[in-house]
Amino acid sequence: MATFITVARTDELPPGHGKLVEVKHKRIALFNVGGRYYALDDRCPHRGAPLSEGDLEGETVVCPWHAAVFDLATGNVIQPPAAGRVATYDVCLNGEEITIAV
Repeated sequence: MATFITVARTDELPPGHGKLVEVKHKRIALFNVGGRYYALDDRCPHRGAPLSEGDLEGETVVCPWHAAVFDLATGNVIQPPAAGRVATYDVCLNGEEITIAV
């Protein structure tokens, strides 16, 4: 069973932004899309770019190095050059705390 771990507060991540959080030695990109939070592995499978630095377009993130596009909810690649998906994590709010299941 997954354990939810607090990684940030809602006031640290405004809508339309992302940030890097580290949980149990994992680098995870955390995003706020209109008050809905998403978490996925921070490393693009194409060349290892930090997805937390990518641009949000709707409910997708664009890799900052080579413009691969990933669905935030599923981690699936929507546009190459990346060929593999990235892992996603369940996110819950506990008051003002953002928690991720790991």
